[in-house]
Amino acid sequence: MRILTTWQGLEPSDKGASVAMGNFDGVHRGHQSVIGLARVEGLRLNAPLGVITFEPHPRQVFAPDAPPFRLMNAEARAHRMEKLGVERLYEVPFNAALAAMSPREFAAEVLAKGLGVAHVVVGADFCFGNRRSGTATDLAAFGAEFGFGVTIATLVADAGEEISSTSIRTALSEGRARDAARMLGHWHRIEGEVIHGEKRGRELGFPTANMNVAGLHLPRFGVYAVKIDVLSGAHKGTYDGAASLGIRPMFGDNVPNLETYLFDFKGDLYGADLSVALIDYLRPELKFDGLPALIAQMDQDCAKARAILAAL
Repeated sequence: MRILTTWQGLEPSDKGASVAMGNFDGVHRGHQSVIGLARVEGLRLNAPLGVITFEPHPRQVFAPDAPPFRLMNAEARAHRMEKLGVERLYEVPFNAALAAMSPREFAAEVLAKGLGVAHVVVGADFCFGNRRSGTATDLAAFGAEFGFGVTIATLVADAGEEISSTSIRTALSEGRARDAARMLGHWHRIEGEVIHGEKRGRELGFPTANMNVAGLHLPRFGVYAVKIDVLSGAHKGTYDGAASLGIRPMFGDNVPNLETYLFDFKGDLYGADLSVALIDYLRPELKFDGLPALIAQMDQDCAKARAILAAL
């Protein structure tokens, strides 16, 4: 998969794709449906499968002081797109100039001239252009004018409830990891580089891989059964484990992070990229009377996580 971070000056080989367009936060089942329609049109037109998304997310530009809301960082979203067979990922820079474009300007300059799209698929609720004034129906009219096809996808529902990034955030905030996974069509994952922590886990007999979670919507704090993909480094592979997400109340007030213990693992993961899938919520964060009680609980957490993961 090629990742293009501009819509200007592209090589001819990077143009002409059949694209799905949207923010695709979480790449949930509704998003996958839109991408699937773009794949069908690509096969019909003999065009590569592409996705147009925006980086940073427009909400980060318009409301920079709002609480973190993203389900995925850009890297995690790209990994999921690659798994779906996307060949061209256009991460269009979202800035003041792009936000000021009228819907017609966006269709003409970005889609037709810049990216040279062959076909565009959007959800029925898609809006674009200055003040989000353009609708999916407007896009279809512009496509007819500028020479690209447009498909408007119906919204996907689960048990009568519309699947959305908002409903997935709610499930995660309540610790309902499996409900979130059902709507996503895959396990919710937190991805990032392993960083140095305070090495407390190692001292307790549970060495952990620490990851920064800044900028993400955080699931309910607590301990989870997890699956871990080590994406880079000498220990690439898939592992079972248990992870603690939160502020570590046993040790004072701390910045939230993710600490993951890989079962039956020995090695150095510093600097490696990890993808941690939240499988089941085990318990909330707790403050124990002392380290022996904490260690005993961690033993119980790991035993429970092993049993859950063995049953998958």
